[in-house]
Amino acid sequence: CFPSQSQGTKCTFTNRAPTCVTGSKAIWSCKIDDRSVLQRGIVILSVTPPADAPVGRYSLSAALKSGTAVKESLVVLFNPWCRDDSVYLPDEKERQEYVMNEHGLIYMGTAYNFNSITWEFGQFEEEMVDICLTLLDVNPKHQRDPDGDVSARCNPIYIGRVICAMINCNDDMGVLAGCWDNNIQDGVSPTRWTGSVSILQRWYQNNCMAVKYGQCWVFAGVMCTVMRFFGIPCRVVTNFQSAHDTDNSLTIDEYFNEYGFKPKQSLDNIWNFHVWVEGWMKRPDLQNEACYDGWQVMDPTPQEKSEGVFCCGPAPVIAIHQGHTDLKYDIPFVFSEVNADVVKWMLNADGSKTKIHSLSDTALVGQKISTKAVDSLTRNDITHTYKYQEGSPMERVVYDHAVRLNSQGKGVLGTNTCQLTEPKEVEMSLEKETSFKNAQDIKLNLKLSNRGKTSKKMFILVNAQAMNYTGTQAKNILHAQHVKTLLAGQVVNLPIYIPYSVYCKHTGNFDSMKVSALTKGDKGDIYGAQIDFALEDPPISIKVLGEACVNRPMTIEVEFQNPLNETLRCCCLTITGCGLFRSDHLESNCMELQPNEALKVQINTTPYKAGMKTLVADFDCSAFRDVKGSCTVYIKP
Repeated sequence: CFPSQSQGTKCTFTNRAPTCVTGSKAIWSCKIDDRSVLQRGIVILSVTPPADAPVGRYSLSAALKSGTAVKESLVVLFNPWCRDDSVYLPDEKERQEYVMNEHGLIYMGTAYNFNSITWEFGQFEEEMVDICLTLLDVNPKHQRDPDGDVSARCNPIYIGRVICAMINCNDDMGVLAGCWDNNIQDGVSPTRWTGSVSILQRWYQNNCMAVKYGQCWVFAGVMCTVMRFFGIPCRVVTNFQSAHDTDNSLTIDEYFNEYGFKPKQSLDNIWNFHVWVEGWMKRPDLQNEACYDGWQVMDPTPQEKSEGVFCCGPAPVIAIHQGHTDLKYDIPFVFSEVNADVVKWMLNADGSKTKIHSLSDTALVGQKISTKAVDSLTRNDITHTYKYQEGSPMERVVYDHAVRLNSQGKGVLGTNTCQLTEPKEVEMSLEKETSFKNAQDIKLNLKLSNRGKTSKKMFILVNAQAMNYTGTQAKNILHAQHVKTLLAGQVVNLPIYIPYSVYCKHTGNFDSMKVSALTKGDKGDIYGAQIDFALEDPPISIKVLGEACVNRPMTIEVEFQNPLNETLRCCCLTITGCGLFRSDHLESNCMELQPNEALKVQINTTPYKAGMKTLVADFDCSAFRDVKGSCTVYIKP
């Protein structure tokens, strides 16, 4: 591209005053530093780029009266410490967490039982300057208009959308290819990754060829790394029971067949969880200046297109909270993810459908929205920043307002399909009797309560399905039918038993289990209850033996106990840690672990960075998929 003063990509200045032409943007300044020793000809210049300077690499030339010139290069980033910067974040602890912290937690599982994995962002690792600047330079907007693209890099809104689109490879030379069908033989399983650095390095070292494969938490983790590198405060956010509304109706329709199973194909889905990022920035492009500043949702997972490109956001969290679905970017889609209403239907054999009575039509979507707490390894529940409390009058007011705004110009009337709920004579709930641990039998209890004044004969269908986290069915595990007569006011408990021997052959190919119960009354009314849960993996421990100092060898010990009475095959152990390993450390591959045998491995490495660091161990085998453990260690200087 061609540097231009009018586009803010070139500036001429002295230690006295700028010498820019009229209409120049991004005016730099410099002054002679007090540490200069002018008598000896030593001049130290303190150069200050303006708050609106485009981020990127600059060539700096200093001309002297003698005619000699000194040339240097420097990289300009956004500055969340600067009050005039569009990403200014007032709180120092938050700046340390959301810009400087190279480690984080990402929450996964289900709303019923969730866990966290440690993620290595590594925004200050080797090659990250070249990697992140290359990511900007290969984006399609730069290819079409290099000058305009570089000039626009002063705007974190623009940068955020570019990064968001470039993390996935659907439209461009992006970093990651997604895969949700378990056909991953030619790449790395999304569950294997423990950090962003290896992914970004592979992409860069292979001439910007997409790395295979990622899913939502991987896309979000990598985007958070790039955002933090550029100085934009960023955090990873998990939304449990996340709706995927394909038609922007703000309503999700779920269907069950007459046997109580969810069909494999459905346009709308509710994901067990979905992960995106929030970036902190001002939004002067929106009405009511400063009203929408702050956290903005950006989602690099390729789901729906935004202005013709697979990216999402930035969508102001406050706009989502208030139901302002008429603003940019992509607020209706994100609003649906956290606050869509759900209508459940049974598909009858004649093609008709019958509504299933449910206790959670308006409160099912958008639960326990989570991010890592500042300066702590605990969870921060930020659901209240996205919506009013479920069941409150304001939550319904905002939902109706969002539907009306979203319907304008579409020729349809926005209505709340779940606003009026008829009284339910039968109440159902599924309760766990044992913990949900992988390799153990599962026991639940179905509780049915007849709140009516007459007896009811109930035909009960109980199903267990292995599910992908995206809400699609992987395999049917259990199907049972019962007939019960409930007297008026009677409560009946029905035990549900799912032995490990029934589900064990599917554990490597599903993310969670859905147990659902549908009851048909003798008057044709249908009631339903369901529970989604993830299975807890056996523990793996990782620790450092002895003292850890920079540039001195240290020893790491990893332990894993096989809890099964069968041999674990194709075992693979991977250890990672920013500042500790320069690349993923593969300790062993394709080994076997005998029944009830313990694996104990000691690994030596030499830390090359001081400070608080995180070690992550990943153990994969035939029965357990990518079991993870982590520990923190302080590396002395």
